[in-house]
Amino acid sequence: MNNRVIFTAGPGSGKTSIIEFLCHMGYQSAPEVGRKVIQAQVKSQGSALPWLDKIAFRDEMVLEEIKNYENFGDTEVTLYDRSIIDSYGYSKLERIPISELLLDKCGELDYCRKVFIFPPWEEIYENDAERKQDFNEAVATYDEMVSAYTKFGYDLIEVPKASVKERAQFIVSKLTDG
Repeated sequence: MNNRVIFTAGPGSGKTSIIEFLCHMGYQSAPEVGRKVIQAQVKSQGSALPWLDKIAFRDEMVLEEIKNYENFGDTEVTLYDRSIIDSYGYSKLERIPISELLLDKCGELDYCRKVFIFPPWEEIYENDAERKQDFNEAVATYDEMVSAYTKFGYDLIEVPKASVKERAQFIVSKLTDG
């Protein structure tokens, strides 16, 4: 089994909270690159931000996703807070040209074919310093992620809307199913 397990969603669906909970249970995780890029760009007063230059932002995310993939091996289960496929979905969502590097890496980087997808959940949706999208954009992002992962042959497992503990238990049960 490929131990690179992807968690994807639109923003604000509880994905990161579940990953943090699972890390407390002993799983390792690769960080979400979008938030990392935004924080670095704000700190350096850069322009590769989704509200300033969507293409530059996407390109920075692609480079960070490649680093994530290279930095985490396949020997133990690693939870990926998004993947290179999300950068493809983001490109489609924002109607920006898809680079050759992105397209190549979507086919080259090999993750577990079972992907956990978190549906939009308005009751828990919140904005913060890096998340400026409204809930409608979160829904549209979710739809693009479904399309992108399906295009690249991944099997989506929808995580039910439930407590953090219940969602984590659901995921662990699916991971141990093989």
